Amino acid sequence: MDAEASRDKLIADVKTLMADADDIVKAMASATGEKAAELGDKLRIKLRSAREKMGDVQEVVADRAKAAARATDDFVHDNPWKAVGIAAGVGFLIGLLVNRR
Repeated sequence: MDAEASRDKLIADVKTLMADADDIVKAMASATGEKAAELGDKLRIKLRSAREKMGDVQEVVADRAKAAARATDDFVHDNPWKAVGIAAGVGFLIGLLVNRR
């Protein structure tokens, strides 16, 4: 699954979770006793599921960040002068943009 599809799926899951949690909280306001406890359990299950999904996404993002860092490190070691030139160019452009303000 690519990054954009993962992001879209996560956003949809969070929206669904928020809607479900809102419905459960509204129902809890009028519920008492055993029904309130049942709704509380349902809400805890939904939140636990959301935490697990967020943990999965966090792992994927961390893995991709590590891979990007490794690729950047390899590029800099293989092409030190190109890296210096790119850094100088980016620094020059940032300097121009900051100086215009």
